[in-house]
Amino acid sequence: MQSTYSPQSYQDYQNYQDYQEYQEYQTQPTDLQISVDDFRQTVAAIEEEVRRFIVGQEHLVRQLLFTLLGGGNALLEGAPGLGKTKLIQTLAQAIHCDFSRIQFTPDLMPADIVGTTVIATDETSQQRFFRFEPGPVFANIVLADEINRATPKTQSALLEAMQERKVTVAKTTYQLDWPFFVLATQNPIEMEGTYPLPEAQLDRFMFHIEVDFPEHHELIEIANLTTGADEPLPTIITNGATIVAMQRLARQVPIASHLTTYAVNLLEATHPQHQLAPDIVRRYVRYGASPRGLQAMIIASKVRALIEGRHNVDYEDLQAVMLPSLRHRLILNFEGQAEGIRPAEILRQVIQSVKIK
Repeated sequence: MQSTYSPQSYQDYQNYQDYQEYQEYQTQPTDLQISVDDFRQTVAAIEEEVRRFIVGQEHLVRQLLFTLLGGGNALLEGAPGLGKTKLIQTLAQAIHCDFSRIQFTPDLMPADIVGTTVIATDETSQQRFFRFEPGPVFANIVLADEINRATPKTQSALLEAMQERKVTVAKTTYQLDWPFFVLATQNPIEMEGTYPLPEAQLDRFMFHIEVDFPEHHELIEIANLTTGADEPLPTIITNGATIVAMQRLARQVPIASHLTTYAVNLLEATHPQHQLAPDIVRRYVRYGASPRGLQAMIIASKVRALIEGRHNVDYEDLQAVMLPSLRHRLILNFEGQAEGIRPAEILRQVIQSVKIK
């Protein structure tokens, strides 16, 4: 049954009964349908709008959209000041979704992320009752800034939200709104006093995206864009319901059995004990990518196929999304770490070694 209660945000309700009705409203399946042409045009419009505020980084924007439209989460790794926060804010405004930013610090607690239950007093009857006060995770797009600066206990507060789109507080489970997208950042330069993400949490990220330093001409354009008098706001391109419909359409894209086999071969070739593994994997890799990496490759390749105007997945789609899907899922051995081997280098050789049948 369709609920008649339609608040704009969590703050519109005051007690648990309102929250239950709000959840019923939010979790109703939408009947919105979208075509392949609409999918392409919407993506192109979002990218064009983001380019008004973010100079360069075309591959970064495209990979973020792969992750968002694939229903996953992304981990961004780059030096400070490269526009990561501005990018995600612009994206949230362009798709008209609630945005929240969490600055991870060593003293951040799990309740600071998911929320907590507080005692409130009814103004009319003066009776006290328990009320759930939501944390910043109750948003459509969540920026977890410098996630590796918080303790593992606090980092784990995001695991349930990222994997199951819900949080549990005081034995009560709360569903999160759709779409839900976590973008976590970490600084690869300053690692003192940080808590590296464990493999189990890294595996929850669909993509690991590296942010490159801008080129000379891009730096000039950035200076001109950000130091002027005018500060325009992003134009709303679409909304959350359309994004959910696009996510649903992407999963309907067919993939042939031989392409699924090729994706599996790519994944198996990252395991040093497998017969498909090239020499560089056998020498430097301790553990290969998990099955979640296979899922990430296939879903992202479906999104890429739609953006490229195709109705089915091709080999080039799987190859294009393999690096951000698997680079954070490889665990190097001591020799690989000592010699500074980069997972991207290993994965490129895997692509070259696995034959297309």
